[in-house]
Amino acid sequence: MIATIWREASCTAMTIEQDLRGAGRRVARADSEINDTFAPLRETPAGSALAVAGTLGDQPQLRLLSSALLVVGLATRNPTLSKAAARMLLAHELATGFKSFVKHRVDRTRPRSAQSSEQRKIRPGHSRAKEESSFPSGHSAGAVAAAQAFSREYPEHRPAALGVAGVIAFAQVPQSAHYLTDVAAGALVGTAAEAVSNFIFSAVATRAAK
Repeated sequence: MIATIWREASCTAMTIEQDLRGAGRRVARADSEINDTFAPLRETPAGSALAVAGTLGDQPQLRLLSSALLVVGLATRNPTLSKAAARMLLAHELATGFKSFVKHRVDRTRPRSAQSSEQRKIRPGHSRAKEESSFPSGHSAGAVAAAQAFSREYPEHRPAALGVAGVIAFAQVPQSAHYLTDVAAGALVGTAAEAVSNFIFSAVATRAAK
């Protein structure tokens, strides 16, 4: 009886593994098709504008923007702007840490370098090479985290802030820097990082009020 149960469990495990591999191949294929669809956009004026917008999600640019807003907020004695900038800095750094944690545990070749379906798949790995670290999108994580953080202090500007973050994130696809699932995962990482950042700010504010 034990042998029978073991055989059935082994068969079930093999079936699940095969299903997961099949799902991974289908996702990789869909991602590749989406990139191929948007790739021609690179050669248009809109694509050029998107490329410029996409660079705003890089770490130096987001840190510079957040720091500049903090300086302006402090110089003008604007506590709301100062808090928004401080939130952005913390959320961005957390998002950077979170995405690096994931990147260092999975490998995925970037669309511009992938030559096979296997390279397009998300797979366990520890490569530090830039072209093997497509998942998740750091630009998307940082942009979404900063936008969410800014919106905590300026909720009336939330649609605009998230819209800009969305453009930055989407810009990674036609440039073949990331797959759409990389962008989606990056957005989730950014959202989670900002939630942790908000928890920290709320805890500090509550402690300071006592």
